[in-house]
Formats: sequence, C-alpha cells, structure tokens
Amino acid sequence: MSLPLVAIVGSPSVGKSTIFNRIVGERKAITEEIRGVTRDRIYHKTSWLTVPFNMVDTGGIELENRPFQEQIRMQAEVAIDEADLVIFVVDGRIGLTDDDKFIAKMLHKAKKPTILAVNKIDSLEQVNNIYEFYALSFGDPIAISGAHGIGIGDLLDRVIKELPKKEEEEVNSSISFCLIGRPNVGKSSLFNQLIQTDRVIVSSIEGTTRDAIDLSFEYNGDTFTIIDTAGLKKRGKIYESVDKYAALRALRSIDKSDVALLLIDANEGIREQDKHVVGYAIEAKKAIIVIINKCDLIEDINTFKKEFKEKFVTEFKFLDYVPLIFTSAMKFRNRKEILDTIQKVYDSYTFDIKTSVLNEIIQEAQMMNETPQFNGGRCKIYYAQQIANKPVTIALFVNDPKFMHFSYLRYIENKIRDSFELIGSPINLVLRKRK
Repeated sequence: MSLPLVAIVGSPSVGKSTIFNRIVGERKAITEEIRGVTRDRIYHKTSWLTVPFNMVDTGGIELENRPFQEQIRMQAEVAIDEADLVIFVVDGRIGLTDDDKFIAKMLHKAKKPTILAVNKIDSLEQVNNIYEFYALSFGDPIAISGAHGIGIGDLLDRVIKELPKKEEEEVNSSISFCLIGRPNVGKSSLFNQLIQTDRVIVSSIEGTTRDAIDLSFEYNGDTFTIIDTAGLKKRGKIYESVDKYAALRALRSIDKSDVALLLIDANEGIREQDKHVVGYAIEAKKAIIVIINKCDLIEDINTFKKEFKEKFVTEFKFLDYVPLIFTSAMKFRNRKEILDTIQKVYDSYTFDIKTSVLNEIIQEAQMMNETPQFNGGRCKIYYAQQIANKPVTIALFVNDPKFMHFSYLRYIENKIRDSFELIGSPINLVLRKRK
C-alpha cells in the first residue's frame, strides 16, 4: 500500500523548509543514508506515533512575477495535486498577506484537506497573532515555531488525525512493478511494448490515486501488474514539464510495487535525477532493474555497454546486484528478457533461506574475517534468522549493535549473495541485541 503524502506549501520565507527539516531530521531512524546515491531532500519518508507517511517541501509561492516563479508555482501545483494532506504555512510575525490569500484560493480550489500552521510564534505573547488567519477559512490555526520546535508535536498530531484513512488493499499473487525515470526516457513506449504483444488483460483495477489505473496481464504462467500506469500515458500535462518534481509521480507507484524498473536514456546517460528517483526505491527497499532504453541510436553498442557498466558501478556504488538490460522500446526489443528478468528478481525478492543454512554462512564468515573493533568493542554475531521477505530481511542477534561497523554488514551481505543468486533484490540486515 502506498504511503500518504503530506505537502508543505506557503509563500517565500515563511519557514517551510525549517519545518520540513525539523520533522524529517528528528526522525531519521526509520530512513537510511544510502552511500553513493545523491538525493534531493524535497521529499522524505518519516513517521509520527508509528504512523508512516511521506513529506514533500515546495518552493515559495507569490503573486509578484519574480524569476522562476511560474516554475515554482507549477511545482507546488504538482505537490498539491499528488498530496493527501497539505500543511499551509504562514508567517505569524508579518501577518496575513496577499500571497497567503492567493495560496488559500489555490488550496480551496484543489479541495485537499489542509492544516493551517502559523509559524514564527516563538513566545506566548505572540500567540494572539494567529487569529487574523481565521479569515483564510481553514479552521483552527496551529501556532508553531519551526526554529525552536514549539508546537511541532501538536501539528503532527493533527497530521495523523486528518490523514485520509486508507482502505486495505486486497492481497494478490501478482508480480507488481512500476516504470520510473525522468520524462522522455521512453516509459510510455516500454509500457505499450510490455502489454500489447500477446497481451491478455486480466483486470483493470482502480488505483488509490486520482486518474490512476493498474493494469494486469499474464505472461509465462504468472500475472503481472503495472502500477499507476495512467500517468505514463499523459501528454502535455504539467507533470512532464517539471523535471525537478518528476520524482513525485513515482512515489506511490514505488510504494505499491515489488519491483521498480528505472529507465535511463542511452543517449543522455546517468543524470542526477536518475539518482533521486532510484534513491527512493532504495529507501523503500524495493527490488530494482535498470533498463537502458533507446539503444538503437547507439552506433558501437558493445563499447557502449562496457563503458556504461563501468560508469554504473561508479555512480551507484552499492547497486552491483542490480541487473542491467539494454533495449529499444520503440523497436519492440527485449520484451521477453525484461519480463523474464522481472520474474527472476521477484523470486529473489520473495526468497526464503533456511535458518540452519543461514547460520552456517554467518559463522563461516566470522571465522574467515573477524568483526573489527568499533565504538569501544567488537561485535559478535551469535545467531541469524530470516524474519521476512519482500525484501529478504535477516535479524542478526549480537552482543551489542553499537559495535557493528557498516562495512562488516556489507561483508555479511556479500557472503549471503555468494551463496544465493539474489538478483536485483536488496538484503535487509537488522541488528538485535541478544537478551
């Protein structure tokens, strides 16, 4: 099930980013810093009182025609359109402005649940400043101070209270995947290739997001479901013209999928936006396949493949387990290879390891290479057990998790991969202190 999305909007300099950073920065425990992957912090996964959700920051919206204001306004419209809930931030020191009224009209037109947060209320004497904002017609404003953390807990209490209640999605046995990547890399062409040739449409399932349709088809005895495909076929919408916010369209698709297919344009190579988008798939611990599209336009394909693989290892340091497929969606090439690879990656993503075999691998790894001294001690792994799949999640019971260096976890992961062909699937290692 996709996580709810909360967007923060407001005019420039009201403190949106400060609030965003305070909320996600104080709750980093449920996310990870992925080395080798650059991520734009316009969005982040976080939680409050065990309720997880995604947050997105936006540029300041104002009436005055300043440079890039049109793009900023379009970006904000994308965020509002995708959001389940909006936090509308205003400046309690300055008071009600024409920009605030303009944004309020946007939000009322969008008909999205909105919480009004009056920022920069740093003392009790300033609380009375919130009352003029009732004129914006968003109910009771919440007085907060992003700089000092005042009222942030009250704000988040309101957020989880007002988030739309999601109906539980039916569990099915289909292999769900999504196509992600920058605009114009060929997602629509690949979508058409995958469902049109020998297609058997099993069902059309309404997605949870507006105008989204998940399409299912059969291949080689399995049912495949392409998640959130409606957006892939839209032309001329603002989504395709806002490159920085293209990742927003992929958020829910990735959340709902088992496998994320990252498309890269062979002629343009790896761009920063590719790292932003795949970074979210890594954080969500999804299986990943990288498809290099438009290879029909490459003259020396063998040299290109060799050089691309070398660059990929450099740019995505910890994604060496991810398969690369070179294709041309326009020429209808490699459909079988792509679907066969999705099946293999899904098998890896749902793989179960016997506890006895797993512990043999862990004990042998420790005998061959002892854990290093770290944080004043040496970590000892006593026992290991797989506790989940999607992805393969393994609990390591240790003497003290703080003694474990990340490089040794990487070593353990490699040892597990040496024993099993876990193609395209992450391995989630969880440290637990033995009682």
